[in-house]
Amino acid sequence: MSRFVPLAEAQSLPLWRRPITLLFLTAVAMPIAFYGWNALLNNFVIEVAQFDGADIGLLHSVREIPGFLAIGVIAIIIFMREQVLGLVSLCLLGVATAFTAWFPSLGGLLTLTMLSSIGFHYYETVNQSLQLQWIPKEKAPQVLGWLLGAASASALVVFVLIVLLWEPLNLSYNIVFMLAGGTTAALALFCLIAYPQFEAPHPQLKTFVLRRRYWLYYALQFMSGSRRQIFMVFAGFMMVERFGFEVHELTSLYLINLVVNMAAAPFLGRAVGRYGERRVLIFEYVGLTAVFTLYGGIYWFSWGVVLAAALYVIDHILFGLALALKTYFQKIADPRDIAPTAAVAFTINHIAAVFLPALLGLLWVVSPGAVFALASGMALTSLCLALMIPRHPEPGNETIFAARGTRPLAAERPAE
Repeated sequence: MSRFVPLAEAQSLPLWRRPITLLFLTAVAMPIAFYGWNALLNNFVIEVAQFDGADIGLLHSVREIPGFLAIGVIAIIIFMREQVLGLVSLCLLGVATAFTAWFPSLGGLLTLTMLSSIGFHYYETVNQSLQLQWIPKEKAPQVLGWLLGAASASALVVFVLIVLLWEPLNLSYNIVFMLAGGTTAALALFCLIAYPQFEAPHPQLKTFVLRRRYWLYYALQFMSGSRRQIFMVFAGFMMVERFGFEVHELTSLYLINLVVNMAAAPFLGRAVGRYGERRVLIFEYVGLTAVFTLYGGIYWFSWGVVLAAALYVIDHILFGLALALKTYFQKIADPRDIAPTAAVAFTINHIAAVFLPALLGLLWVVSPGAVFALASGMALTSLCLALMIPRHPEPGNETIFAARGTRPLAAERPAE
């Protein structure tokens, strides 16, 4: 039976039923389906569905459409609580992943990918909102680092099992997709039944919110989404197409990547807490510029597989520093804006993602190195934006151009 518990009273519940435990459990559940799907996708579409670069670009463009439409969360939370929406979305991700291998055609994969993507992006939108509502500001960098580490540990288990069991048990794509998706769906249903509904102290606005004073956050989200798509779509695809990686070999790379990230995640949170969002994001974007430039060199100068694998791991570590973007927004935001702005930010994050993979898939056929050169330029643009973050962001001091001490624009309309 559903029960409503104010956040302030949730600490009296047993540890396993508290909000932070729910966040950790969902952080563990999501990667099982997502990374199980991701580990097999490149080999599956090449070996079974006979995809080329244009096809994989189209697939990922379709995958990002729900992210672009994440703003629809605002309409849904009028009728459904955020916590419930997040868990239902997580269940949809699991179910759609489970049936992926049943439809090994372009049309079938586009349909299943769309459904799983709706689950993933709506879950991520709500999850980001709940994290910022449920975690105190002073603890946010550290706890977000722990959550990132928990997600990495979950993905690590998935990759270890695939690497160790794929060849000895002669696993099929269908078995792995079914087990990964089914586990995520089962955990989501458990969370839906076992946990009470937690009431945050600040009721969220359920209208479209677009505020002028958040403009830098919106710009950083747009560039982050554009840049990340290139990595997500083409970095793994490159390892299969150029270097001939098989399923267990590509998954081994993911495994190494997850071990490193699991160890690094708590330190990333501490770095944000110690050095601040401005310095951390500057470091991230300088590093990403170098990484994408070197990715291009792999094609232009025929550099080897060891460098490509090393860059893949470094890339993921740097992307982990993006948690600083969450804490930057938490510091400048009106607490009532968190849910609607999370939806708006996800939509902004995915504007370019809807068309960029398909267009770059066509460019990939002509010049893969040019794709990574474009990503390097995007990282440089992000660096310029990060330089505008103040050392101590807060309401009224959202950018280096804002006058310190200016009162938050409380009189702003929900939509401007």
